Amino acid sequence: MNTLLLTPDTDPHAIATAASLLRRGEVVGIPTETVYGLAADARNVDAVHRIFEAKGRPQDNPLIVHIADFEQIYDIAAEVPPEAKALADAYWPGPMTIILPKQGTIPMVTSGGLNTVGIRLPSHPMARDIIRAAGVPLAAPSANLSGRPSTTTAQHVMEDLNGKIAAVVDGGPCAVGVESTVISLCGDTPRLLRPGGISLEQLEAVLGTVAVDRALREKIDDTEKVSAPGMKYRHYAPKAPVTVVFGTPAQSAAYISAHLGEHSGVLCFDDCAAQFPSGLTVCTFGRSDDEAEQAREVFDALRCFDSTDVTEIFAQCPPATGIGLAVSNRIKKAAGFHVIDLTEDKP
Repeated sequence: MNTLLLTPDTDPHAIATAASLLRRGEVVGIPTETVYGLAADARNVDAVHRIFEAKGRPQDNPLIVHIADFEQIYDIAAEVPPEAKALADAYWPGPMTIILPKQGTIPMVTSGGLNTVGIRLPSHPMARDIIRAAGVPLAAPSANLSGRPSTTTAQHVMEDLNGKIAAVVDGGPCAVGVESTVISLCGDTPRLLRPGGISLEQLEAVLGTVAVDRALREKIDDTEKVSAPGMKYRHYAPKAPVTVVFGTPAQSAAYISAHLGEHSGVLCFDDCAAQFPSGLTVCTFGRSDDEAEQAREVFDALRCFDSTDVTEIFAQCPPATGIGLAVSNRIKKAAGFHVIDLTEDKP
């Protein structure tokens, strides 16, 4: 398959071409404000199967359905409680996915075999233009090979999926850089299933009490049923194994420096890079005091190791507050929750 690279900035027909491919059941990489999505008609079983095939993604891993206007939620969700409308009023369009009971119009392959579905209204204008032009809701997980770091540029998508999908629409680098926040409204208490561009604190400002799923703190067994993507399986990972070193920037930099081997790599804050030996593979992901920059750069930084000969990676990690919770979650998931916590009290 010849994967087209469509550039709306220079090609006035790019969005129409992408929409036509999507209506025909093809899979297209599209930009969103979070990461690039691997989009197909959410109602078309064959098209959704092509997403799983292209990514090599387990089929019990549910997909998020993307819409262009709030009113489309009523075509997808069986129930839309007041809490969903309140969240949408506060944070849509934006990097937030709401889990609700689904209608029969969304096939089980899209929802990972569940009677619930994640719905998102992205803020990237090009994403909404493509959805409107296609005239269908789009199922769209991150546009990367399953388990790999997510893609934040069209070039990343081509690296992973060239020849596997019909086209990629180049909408520039993603502004947020980590996937959407996933909040479930299907239980007695709202539950945060995945941290993202909307923080836990922002959710609590609208909903009050929000429970936090244990998948944010520990590895979930691959046999468990989950309600949102990114909760189990190996995610966001470079080829070399990752060890997270959690503590203050000074603590973690000192620990990593003392444990480096000949073929070690380091994922670190910009302001800590000078503390590591020259000649070492060091990839940075923003200043230690800038969580938004960390979110934009963390996946690109994780990807940079795959073009090197490193056999192990030590990673610094931000505190789990604000969008730092999402960045911390992605780095820990890349490490399979292999974490050295320097803040724990020692006996």
